[in-house]
Amino acid sequence: MKRILFSLVAFTTLLSCKKEEPTPKVIYEEGKAKAEVVVRDSGSIKVADLPILMEGTQYLIHPVGDVRVYDTDSKVYGSSKTNQVSYAISNYNRFEITGFFDNLNFQHVDSTSVKPLTDKKIQIQTATYLNTIAAKTKKQIIVYTLVDSDTNQDGKVNQNDIKSLYLSTISGSKFIKISEEFQELIDWNIIEAQNRLYFRCIEDINKNGAFDKNDKVHYHYVNLLDNDWKVEVYNPN
Repeated sequence: MKRILFSLVAFTTLLSCKKEEPTPKVIYEEGKAKAEVVVRDSGSIKVADLPILMEGTQYLIHPVGDVRVYDTDSKVYGSSKTNQVSYAISNYNRFEITGFFDNLNFQHVDSTSVKPLTDKKIQIQTATYLNTIAAKTKKQIIVYTLVDSDTNQDGKVNQNDIKSLYLSTISGSKFIKISEEFQELIDWNIIEAQNRLYFRCIEDINKNGAFDKNDKVHYHYVNLLDNDWKVEVYNPN
């Protein structure tokens, strides 16, 4: 009896001591990070939110994303299936759109033509219009934080992958990535006196698939008045 009791205690202790391995943001294959093609969920439908017009601009912005549809029995619930689905895919707060959406479509207020931001599979998390820079310089620019590849190879492009930083004009043209490949965006800000966008990223230099204290932080800035938006490196340490 004592032997059985000891075995149970030992087994319980072993379970309690077992630690869950952290989910990596990057999966490496032969020393290199790999991003695979993502297949869209067949149980979802693509919808667009109602258009947004940023103050002082001439372009309507239509956030586009997938809505997950769950099969329900309308006879049981006494309502249509559409009542079981939320069709909101983004939030709008004056000069910033937030959420988890797949694309933005741009439309000039005097046109019926709609142009997508990109044809790539991405997940946009924020789109921020730099209204103060526009008021000062007449340059109308949007800053995006987004995920552009399935870096952890789980078959999805979402917030569990590496976050990157992009820029575009207010029309959605000149959409470019300004952060480095496989570097996780930490944060960014604007220094209006210099017309610069500053940002920090962290690099997984030990290639363990996670971003931690052993990795390296990189510092960059972009002159927003520069036509090429060339990224400069600086070292504040």
